[in-house]
Amino acid sequence: MKIQDIFLAILVAFIWGINFVVIKIGLNSFPPLLFTSLRFLFAAFPIVFFVRRDKIGWKWVIPIGIFLGIITFGLLFVGMYEGVSSGLSSIILQVQVPFTIILSILLLKNKPTVVQLIGIILAFCGIGLLVYANYQSSTVVGLVLIVVAGFSWAIANLLMKLAGKIDMFKLIVWISIVPPIPLFLLSLFFEKGQIEAITHISILGIGSILFVSWISTIFAFSIWGKLLSKYQAQQITPFALLVPIFGIIFGNILLQEKLDMIEIIACGLVFFGLLIIVLSSNIKNMINVIKV
Repeated sequence: MKIQDIFLAILVAFIWGINFVVIKIGLNSFPPLLFTSLRFLFAAFPIVFFVRRDKIGWKWVIPIGIFLGIITFGLLFVGMYEGVSSGLSSIILQVQVPFTIILSILLLKNKPTVVQLIGIILAFCGIGLLVYANYQSSTVVGLVLIVVAGFSWAIANLLMKLAGKIDMFKLIVWISIVPPIPLFLLSLFFEKGQIEAITHISILGIGSILFVSWISTIFAFSIWGKLLSKYQAQQITPFALLVPIFGIIFGNILLQEKLDMIEIIACGLVFFGLLIIVLSSNIKNMINVIKV
């Protein structure tokens, strides 16, 4: 990879990592479902009027918009609102990786490698340890919601795989028109304080909306999509492992979030499980070389 492209990949991971901190800050200004609705509203409009959908059919836009936009990020925002820290959220959501492999095994009949299975086991052991560490607090509800969000993201990943080769930037723009209205209606039904949140919006509230919609969604995904079209997936996806690292670091620095020893061990299990999964093909090749 070119040096400037390595820098761009790290920049995207940095944006997505600090995005969890920005979400946590934004939740001080908005109810979670309303905040998620505003995120996609500003991600979609007005840019959707200038981006052609081309060959991306509605049969893909709508279900991906539902699973990725409404369910995944709706549950993520609610889970963080329930007390899960930005750092923990950034690593728990990555269970979408092992969930994607499991769904591929069950639905697409893809055969997993032993290395991938080891990674999946480690990742879920870490998640189980996190739940155990927090089972007596209300945070466990948030943890479960974010795990379900990761499962929903895995379904969206599978749909994107079935959709074939599509422009990631255009897809993100068009699926962003799906969540705003359903999430707003859910907010009206389940939440309170929407009018107060909008009429008394602060600078931090405005900034958090603009960051999660324009910077994290449109800007970062457009760069990521270009990198994926330019290089092989196995060259780009390892950079996503930096996301929870940045999330935990900046959650600690900016929000003074602290992890106890059990949570640190659990995060380590999840991270190394993800590392093994992402690098499974390289590890397999190394083992074959050693055998030779």
